[in-house]
Amino acid sequence: MKIWIPVGVVLVAVAAAVWLGQGRLQDATPGPAKRAKETRAVPVEIAAVERGAIERRRAFTGTLEARAEFVVAPKVSGRIEEISVDLADTVARGELVARLDDDEFVQAVAQVQADWAVAKANLGEARSLLVIAERELERVERLRKRGVASASQRDAAKADQLAKQAHVEVTKAQLTRAEAGLEAARIRLGYTQVAANWRGGRDQRLVAERYVDEGETVSANAPLLRIAEIDPIIAVFFVTERDYALLKPDQIALLRTDAFPGETFEGRIARIAPVFRESTRQARVEVWLDNSGLRLKPGMFVRATVVLDQVAQTTIVPEQALVRRDGRDGVFVLDPDRKSVVWREVIVGIRNAARVQVEGEGLGTHVVTLGQQLLDDGSAVSVQDGGEKVQ
Repeated sequence: MKIWIPVGVVLVAVAAAVWLGQGRLQDATPGPAKRAKETRAVPVEIAAVERGAIERRRAFTGTLEARAEFVVAPKVSGRIEEISVDLADTVARGELVARLDDDEFVQAVAQVQADWAVAKANLGEARSLLVIAERELERVERLRKRGVASASQRDAAKADQLAKQAHVEVTKAQLTRAEAGLEAARIRLGYTQVAANWRGGRDQRLVAERYVDEGETVSANAPLLRIAEIDPIIAVFFVTERDYALLKPDQIALLRTDAFPGETFEGRIARIAPVFRESTRQARVEVWLDNSGLRLKPGMFVRATVVLDQVAQTTIVPEQALVRRDGRDGVFVLDPDRKSVVWREVIVGIRNAARVQVEGEGLGTHVVTLGQQLLDDGSAVSVQDGGEKVQ
């Protein structure tokens, strides 16, 4: 009897343990209603939908160039006596910038002028002789009419008159040649005064480079100075075929340079090359911009951003909000209750950095920017604290 009492107690304890275990197992296996009740919302981050302007831009790199430049060179050789300008000096249109030794040219003018004087005197003498010959011919003609002079005398007088007339023409030609030589000598003398002349553009330019010093002997057409016009200045960059079709004259270009960090200079596309360079398969594009302060210099490296297209008022969402489902673009829009989302198909327009233009219906005020891969139309969501990002 004493043995059976402990055994009974053990059996009761085992039965109680089995009953409790079955109850807990039933609680751990919920039914369909209980599973739906315990479905967890997807944590997401959201951003506000904007209404405003957006631009399509493309960035290029290039170099600044002078709008126009030319090299000043003498047309005759000689020793440089004076150069009146130096590097970075301002030069006016037609200003004398250099002077060469002109002693030889002055002497040449004097010599040719003397030749001209001789030719002029010879012409005067020839004309006088022609007058005498004509008078002699007239006298012989009168005498012949009276039967005093013979035909041979008349022929001799006529021949002399014609010779004197020809001599006048020859001396006229000699005088004309002497006058031409004198003018050429004077022109060559003028070439010793070297001026900076150009057509078009502004009346003042800058000395971009100086090649020689006073006292040097230079040959004809040897470069003395390089004169450049840098207001306006031209930014040049090259584009590939992919970007070529997007560019057109008068498009706005915003330029930056390391010389002036943080500053932006605005210009417009002035010219686009009609052909591509075969070596690089790129086309030249020129952007003109104002440089009245002369701060920008030719040779500077620039980064140009061209505004290809712009919309004044449209709907804008962050680029990371875009989702592609079944070959269609769309966004998940947050319901006003902030507890669920709705899928909205959109048409994507201009992209600018992390912002995208979209067109569609029912875009609401906020879209999901993180966690979309776990969502479907109507999914429950949980907006994370601090997860809203306003672009």
